[in-house]
Formats: sequence, C-alpha cells, structure tokens
Amino acid sequence: MQHEARLTEGPVARTLMKLSAPMVVAMFAMVGFNIVDTFYLGRLGTEPLAAMGFTLPVVMAVNSISLGIGVGTTAVVSQAIGRRDTEGVRRVALASLLLGFAVSSTMAIAGLLGGRTLFVALGAEGRVLEHVLEYMSVWFFGLPFIVIPQNGNSSLRATGDTQTPAKIMLTVLGVNAVLDPLLIFGWGPVPAMGMRGAAIATVFSQACAMVVALIVLNRRGILVRVQMTFTEVLAAWRRVLKVGLPAAITQLIAPISTALITAIVAGYGVAAVAGFGVATRLESFAVMVINAIGAALVPFVGQNWGAGKKARVSRAIKTALVMTAGWGTVVWLLSLVVGRQAAMIFNDSPEVIDVVMSFMAIVFPSYAFLGMLVTTLNAFNALHRAMRSMVLSAIRMFVLYVPLAYAGSVLLGLNGVWWAAFIGNALTGVIGVLWFRHLFHRMETEPPPTAWDTDAEYEVITA
Repeated sequence: MQHEARLTEGPVARTLMKLSAPMVVAMFAMVGFNIVDTFYLGRLGTEPLAAMGFTLPVVMAVNSISLGIGVGTTAVVSQAIGRRDTEGVRRVALASLLLGFAVSSTMAIAGLLGGRTLFVALGAEGRVLEHVLEYMSVWFFGLPFIVIPQNGNSSLRATGDTQTPAKIMLTVLGVNAVLDPLLIFGWGPVPAMGMRGAAIATVFSQACAMVVALIVLNRRGILVRVQMTFTEVLAAWRRVLKVGLPAAITQLIAPISTALITAIVAGYGVAAVAGFGVATRLESFAVMVINAIGAALVPFVGQNWGAGKKARVSRAIKTALVMTAGWGTVVWLLSLVVGRQAAMIFNDSPEVIDVVMSFMAIVFPSYAFLGMLVTTLNAFNALHRAMRSMVLSAIRMFVLYVPLAYAGSVLLGLNGVWWAAFIGNALTGVIGVLWFRHLFHRMETEPPPTAWDTDAEYEVITA
C-alpha cells in the first residue's frame, strides 16, 4: 500500500489551501443536496414540506454522530500514516467502517421500531405525520448506506486526499438531482412516489457513494483483508470513539442551541423568526471556508504529529489561525457591501431584511474570532484531545450564548440576542487559542507514539 505521509513535506500554507479547497466544494455539495430535496418536495405542497421540517432534527442528530466518527477516524488514521504504520492504517480504517455499520444499523432498527412515537413527540400529526413516516421508513432502512461512505471518505482525507471525497459528494448530488423529480413526480413507466420517492433517491445516491468509496479504498490498498480479533476491533473502536464521541456531541451542541435561540427570537414575531432563518443560512455560507480550513487541519496535524514534526504542526496551526481570522474579516467587510442584496435572495420583506441586516451588523464582525475558535477545536481533535473541543463548544453555547441571549433580549430587545452571539464567539475564540497554547507547549516535550496501539496518544484529556 502506498500511504506516504504526503502532508509532512512542502509549504504549509499552500498545502492547507490545497486541502481546504475541495472541502469547500464538498460542503457546497452537502448544502446543495438539501436544497434539491426541499425544492422538489415543496412542489408537492405545504404538508410534505412541513414533514421535511420534522425530519430535520433526526437527520441532523444522525449526521452529527456520523461526522463525529469521521473526525475520530481521520485523527487516528492520519497519525498512523505519519508514523508510516501500514498495519495501523488498515486496521483503523476497517474498524471504522465496521463501527459505522454497527452504529447505523442500531440507529436504523431503533428508528424503524420507534419512529412513530418519536415524531408524535416532536409534534407531527395527521397527514403530516404520515408523510414523515413515509419518508423516514425508507431513510432509516438505508441508513448504513448514508453513514458508511462518510467513514470511508474520512479515511481518504486522512491520507491527504480531499479531492476524491469532494468528487464523491458531487456525484451523490448529481444522482440525487436526477432521481428526485423522476421518483417524486413519476415519468413514463416510473410511478409517482412522492415522499417515498425522495427517500429512495437519497438512499440510492448514498449507496452509489458507498460503492465508489469502497472501490477507491480497495484500490489504494487501505481496504484489504486484515487479521483482527474481536478484541482488537473493540480496541480500535475505543480509539476512534475517544475522539469521535466528544466530536459528535460537539456537533449536536449547535442545533440544540439554535433551537433554544429560535424560541427566544420567536417572541418577536414571525418576521424575526424568518429573518433569523435567513441570517443563519447566510452564516452557513459565510463560514464555509472557515470550516473547510479547520477540517483540513485534522489530517495535516495528524500526519505531522505522527511523524514527530511538531514544529511543522505549530506552524500549520498559526497559519490556519491567520487564514480563518482573515476570512472572517473579509466576510464581515463583504456583508457591509452586498449584505442587503444577499438577504433579498431569500426574502424581500422589508421587516425580514431589517432583521437580517441587524444580525449582520452585530454578529458578522465576530467571525474573525469564530475562525480562531474553529481552528483550535479542530486542532484539539487532531491531537486526540476532543473532550476539550466539546467543553469549549459547550461553554460557547450554554454558558455564554444562550444565557446572554435571554438577558440581552430583556435589556436590548432582538439586538441583545445578536450581541450574545458576538460575545460567545469572541470570548471562546480567545479562550480557545490560549488554552491550546498551554496544551501544545506541554505536549511538545512528549515523545511521539511509535505503534498504532499506543495508549498515550489516545488520551482524551490530561491532568
């Protein structure tokens, strides 16, 4: 197997940019996937569109768990590559796929058995509930096809190849875009299947992604027959989950806190909620580059740390801090020029636009700090200190953002909610950098791990 530590050589900034660019494409593909589904299902009427709203929390929760496993896989595999530990790479990659299958199968069974109870508890009823179950019965059944390719792509990213996963994601988007109208509305001999058709399109396109990912892993010598006992598989799962589980919880924090903030904003009327919805969509586009740079940092740091090139790790993190903070500043300046035009793409109501513009004026200047935060969160994950990422994210949302939003809404109205977001981003950005510096200075004196099953490198948090 050729798995050279390609990220341990060459200019740091250029390498990070080469890693980040395909990740931006992959993120756009993920956003496009949701837009295509929403666009076509919206043509069926209000009830199917409302049904998709009820599926969103479950889909986000499953994606958070899958992304967490992926982060753990990338962190562990990349360090094994940095050590040139071929056996370790193969074992962890295979164990990660088995873990994805086990977790997704368990969630699928739970969803199929308890789906109706779950969605009734979320508030779905009547015809909307039937639409939800029509979609989710297929989606739950195909859940392994959705989770497994994400794990495979994580192993590919660990090698320093972010282009292939991006191409796979674009393929998924293309297949889904073709199948959605065909299966939802029907054409010729293909009957119209409505919500069920949309779910089949999703599962089939993800199954194509799984096949492609497995073929690529096999051709590169990563997915080969590896002799592993059940105990060794469990040990590999433990190492992946020591990073992946806190990372999954970190991913879950954002949608939970957003739901709480939405409840606060709802007190200011429909226009405020609509404006907040538009603002969060614009934010997801605005910080996409920041998230891509942060994600690229995980395989880069992993390979170089595994290779013992700690000075290169330090240089990469400093470079990423400059890049993400710089992009955050650029986004803020752009919002001053084209912010109103961007908001009007989603809605042209003056009341809604005013809410979006107030959000931009207060929150967007904090994106430089958010870039610092995202960089440190991913750096912690790459060094297998994912618990620190989880704690930092929890502080940002549940200690700062949500409590200050309640207080700010009382003192300053809706703008007080936006100022709470600014303070949360700014403080945790600075805290994250200082905390990471303290950790890194201490870790610089530690010897690098020499074997794939060395426990020291998988410690979640040190004294």
